[in-house]
Amino acid sequence: MARKNYTLLTEFILLGLADSREQQVFLFFFFSVIYTVTVVGNVGMILLIRADSRLHTPMYFFLANLSFVDVCYSSTITPKMLVDLLSEKKSISFAGCFLQMYFFIALATTECILFGLMAHDRYVAICNPLLYSLIMSRTVCLKMAAGAFTAGLLNSVVNTSCVSSLPFCSSNVIHHFFCDSPPLFKLSCSDTHLHESILSTFAGVNMVGALLVILTSYCYILFSIFRMHAGEGRRKAFSTCASHLTAIMLFYSTSIYTYLRPSSSYSLTQDKVASIFYTVVIPMLNPLIYSLRNKEVKMALWNVITRKMVPSLLGLFGEFSALNRVH
Repeated sequence: MARKNYTLLTEFILLGLADSREQQVFLFFFFSVIYTVTVVGNVGMILLIRADSRLHTPMYFFLANLSFVDVCYSSTITPKMLVDLLSEKKSISFAGCFLQMYFFIALATTECILFGLMAHDRYVAICNPLLYSLIMSRTVCLKMAAGAFTAGLLNSVVNTSCVSSLPFCSSNVIHHFFCDSPPLFKLSCSDTHLHESILSTFAGVNMVGALLVILTSYCYILFSIFRMHAGEGRRKAFSTCASHLTAIMLFYSTSIYTYLRPSSSYSLTQDKVASIFYTVVIPMLNPLIYSLRNKEVKMALWNVITRKMVPSLLGLFGEFSALNRVH
């Protein structure tokens, strides 16, 4: 009977973030601004890194990949959330739900691994500067990035297959604003302890594994920074590392809270708040964190403005003035 209901299920209903119309309209405009800043900021970061040859280094290569993941990551969740805020029926098809989950988990896993790769890159740059170009060659960086995306896709296959195989026979109402495994487990009419253990194990391996790489790398980095004699080199290293650690703490604190805490302490309301941070807010903050605290990025942005945008605007102004004189 459970299997029969499972096969007849064609859609889920997402309850979303707010009940009243006023709150929904406010949240729509609020998150529309955040999503716009996210797309503009991350795409701008990618174009800036591509435009300035001084940013063609392993650190900015991984940062460009992080920006790409953030755009895709946010676009997997936010547009559907914005549509639902103004819709009467907040439905999503069965296939659409698990497709959203697949890309969400794949991109979240990739972002998690990219943070670890960026920490390893900083470790090599600060602790082994003479071997940096050899260890972090272009080929090695491409393989690392490809490995991060591959691991994300494979991890998502396991997670999505595990959840989608459950029978849903009690309700199709998801107490969330997107399709995620914790609220979907609540809808299943079967024992989900084994599935939850499998997903927690995979999440733990990815998060804790990358976190160990990050912590180990930064322990060595801090020892190296304290041994530096040049004040300017120490300040530059601290500035770069502080930006990276800020982004890491924001991402990991909310992710670990959601996926690695005991299921008995799961709270739908608290999970929604945490999810907003790592799906909507953090993808917006990453380019801001790395640009506002990074002199090289700010210099590259200034060079692009003064060397490319200003001459173009002056040229257009000159053409406009010439046309006015003719008329």
